[in-house]
Formats: sequence, structure tokens, C-alpha cells
Amino acid sequence: MADLSPIDLQKALKGAEYPAGQDDLVSVAKSNGADDTLVKKLGQTGTKRFDGPDEVQKAVFGNA
Repeated sequence: MADLSPIDLQKALKGAEYPAGQDDLVSVAKSNGADDTLVKKLGQTGTKRFDGPDEVQKAVFGNA
């Protein structure tokens, strides 16, 4: 997958419970079969805790 989208992120994080730690979200994304690139981006956000999916989207995609 060349271009990641917010929809890909939503699918990858389906079932995630918030607040959630970065490692928890990486684990959920992997278990949901997320693309390796998306998993890597999640792991490199620099944010350790997220209060909701909007925060995750901003960390992964900027202000998209």
C-alpha cells in the first residue's frame, strides 16, 4: 500500500479502547492486519498516550 489514508487507520484501530497507549494501538493494528507501513507510523508518532482516534489521526497524518 503506497498511500495511507485515514480510513486505513480507522480500520487498523477497529476495536481499540481509549485512552490507549502507543504500544496498545500498535498491537491492535497488527491484530487487525494493518499494513506494515501504518504499523510503523503508529510506532513512531512520539506520542505515548492517546485520548481518542482524532489524536491518533493527527499524530499519524499531521492535521489532515
